[in-house]
Amino acid sequence: MFFYEVHEGDEEVGAAVLLAHEERIEPFEFFELVKKARALVLDSYEEDSLAEAVANELQRSAGFTHVTDSMLVASVNVDEKEENTYLLTEEGDTRTLFMSREENGEPQDGEEEADD
Repeated sequence: MFFYEVHEGDEEVGAAVLLAHEERIEPFEFFELVKKARALVLDSYEEDSLAEAVANELQRSAGFTHVTDSMLVASVNVDEKEENTYLLTEEGDTRTLFMSREENGEPQDGEEEADD
């Protein structure tokens, strides 16, 4: 699997999307595919950003997979402090946060007990 990025906006907060493809496509060829997709969607896209619209068009027309948040299985936040390293998963409209606890079920040092 090979990965490609399409992004827009570099002055302010921009949008970036990730695409995957089973075959390696040379950068210049990918650039040409992006320009073609951009021309097709520029005046009529309904996505939140042009980058997303281009990614969706490349998925429809060129065999790419637009890697979206809905495909995310798990997310892990890492930090130098153990208590700030945790797993976050998402199902539907629900996010679940997994935090470490001591073997006896008590909060680790610095953690507060959650109210039920």
